[in-house]
Amino acid sequence: MSLKISIITVSYNAETSIEDTIQSVLNQTYSNVEYIIIDGASTDKTIEICNSYKTKIKTIISEKDKGIYDAMNKGVAMATGDIIGVLNADDFYIDNKVLKKVADKFETEKCDGLYANLVYVNAKDTSIVTRKWVSGKYKQNSFLKGWMPPHPTFFVKKECYKKYGNYSLELKSAADYELMLRMVHKYKITLSYLNEVTVKMRVGGVSNSSLKNRINANKEDRKAWKMNNLKPNLFTLIRKPLSKIVQFYKK
Repeated sequence: MSLKISIITVSYNAETSIEDTIQSVLNQTYSNVEYIIIDGASTDKTIEICNSYKTKIKTIISEKDKGIYDAMNKGVAMATGDIIGVLNADDFYIDNKVLKKVADKFETEKCDGLYANLVYVNAKDTSIVTRKWVSGKYKQNSFLKGWMPPHPTFFVKKECYKKYGNYSLELKSAADYELMLRMVHKYKITLSYLNEVTVKMRVGGVSNSSLKNRINANKEDRKAWKMNNLKPNLFTLIRKPLSKIVQFYKK
């Protein structure tokens, strides 16, 4: 029997983008997929759009939550798949073969987790690539060099969530980084690299590189290490944002 994949989409007032996300999941050639949408009580047409596909979506929930990571945890709790992936409402799979490739990789390499490459695209014209995130092959202690995989390309076995825990609500923006740091660097789950672009991510209007946002992100990254009783190298948290600069030259 083929591996069952659960895809979780978290949304809030995403009427302009969520249909692309939904269609990219429902159009996958891989059939053993469970799709879960966790919405944070949107006030626009997000739920109306979701409900137009409700016969093909396993679960649609819309209620107030404690933030994006609380919503992700709700999805993880509901997921019954062997493998779990998170695809947010601004993201969509690059083609209809992504989940087939993911499943094949898990089957052949018997890994606990998998990640791939990602491109950032213009919010209004998704054919325009603004950055390319080529992850590269994971090596032991890559996290100490500022490395991390793109979260929307990250798939992990359900049993890893049961064994190592969910997204931390102590963090506002870096709980995805902390979860991957914990699972991959601390507990050393077996990880495979699918060296292909699997996800397109829309770039928002607010710059992620503002000084205030960068300082806050650095504080959260530091906290992620501390929470796990891990010690980063002297330049680990400096190299993490610097590593993203090269993405602008990989279009």
